[in-house]
Amino acid sequence: MMAVILVIEDKESMAQMLSQALQAEGHQVIVGRDGREGLDKFKESKVDLVVSDLRLPHKSGLEVLEVVKEHNPLVPVILMTAYGTIETAVKAVKEGAYDFITKPFDPDHLIHLINKALEKQRLVTENLILREEFAKHLKLPKIIGKSPKMLEVIGKVQKVAASQTTVLLLGESGTGKELFARAVHYLSPRKEGPFVAINCAAIPRDLLESELFGHERGAFTGAVARKMGKFELANKGTVFLDEIGDMDLALQAKLLRVLEGEEFMRVGGTVKIKVDVRMIAATNKDLQAAINQKLFREDLYYRLAVFPITIPPLRERADDIPTLVDHFVGYYCQELKKEPKAMAPASMELLIKYPWTGNVRELQNCIERAVILSDGQVLLPEHLGLRVKATAEAGLAELQTEGSLQEVSHAAIQFAESRMIRKVLKETGGNKSRAAEILKVSYKTLLTKIKDYGIEG
Repeated sequence: MMAVILVIEDKESMAQMLSQALQAEGHQVIVGRDGREGLDKFKESKVDLVVSDLRLPHKSGLEVLEVVKEHNPLVPVILMTAYGTIETAVKAVKEGAYDFITKPFDPDHLIHLINKALEKQRLVTENLILREEFAKHLKLPKIIGKSPKMLEVIGKVQKVAASQTTVLLLGESGTGKELFARAVHYLSPRKEGPFVAINCAAIPRDLLESELFGHERGAFTGAVARKMGKFELANKGTVFLDEIGDMDLALQAKLLRVLEGEEFMRVGGTVKIKVDVRMIAATNKDLQAAINQKLFREDLYYRLAVFPITIPPLRERADDIPTLVDHFVGYYCQELKKEPKAMAPASMELLIKYPWTGNVRELQNCIERAVILSDGQVLLPEHLGLRVKATAEAGLAELQTEGSLQEVSHAAIQFAESRMIRKVLKETGGNKSRAAEILKVSYKTLLTKIKDYGIEG
């Protein structure tokens, strides 16, 4: 990868040798003849890496290192000297130098060090970008560096982002699949293009084809004008198909053709439309089981699952819960214009032990509710509303012996609704449209309750 490298060296022959070696590797080289000139050039240029002699006129290499790190801690600095000692090397590294080499040295060794430093810088920068995406889209800063499972996910996102590979995100509802899809997009060469998301489970099946591929005027009743679909809107960018497991087989076949030929026709159209789109799909279903049940095409699965990434549920990374809680408490206190609040130890213990079937989304909703209910500075267990819900999940019998009449009634309704929805979804093979008809509720109401109760499938 080409980089802008600042070489600070007062010996003309050495500066020339380094410049030639680095330019031969494809790098752009800026030369400073002493410490002061080098720092001036650093401040006026966008430098990716600094190679500096330790002994320089006007300012030493250690002084250069200090100023560089103050301006941009991410810029690697490699120090060189003909008077190397272990003590000097240790001090340089402690002050933030990437490495310390003694003259004379093999130029190939320096180039190897530079390549390693630039690669490390790239990974650190991408990690920061990814954290910013977390903060920007789901307000989850600083949590991803804590859990080994999340670090593994981030590493996979970083590796796949630069390619054009199709990505399949697997995970329960509320784990942040769309967030990771956005991270892949914004870390990719397509980041300047559009990111277009569609939830395949939230749109009635007879309308989903039109949403994806668009339609021509008169294609069906109500089609009064031509409409562009999500794939056209995502041209030169990324399309994110959430809950792909809910797509019917006929539409799966059309999606497969788009993956294979990068073209499609609008509903009611006769002209093939070419698109340049990267596809990211996500599901909370077991697609292998769906394939066995003839509910999902095996050939489509293998086209989507080129690079699968499984996002762990919150209960498998409980170490992140206190950090998440602190963030959400601070966020909602500010958002709702409430005085700062702290979580009581008993409340935090309850939050850590709770199973969180709805994952981060459920935790976020829980904290928002607690901040609203609390009038004091401490969030108590009763503000969380978890005891009743946990009892409801445990069984109806316990509900009749704990809490106020209002609490017991509310929990009983939750329990009955949750159980009935699970039963009907199982009977319909996960067909939400049919389940809504049987339950005599709107499709939108059913989706809301499925999310509230953390129901999978």
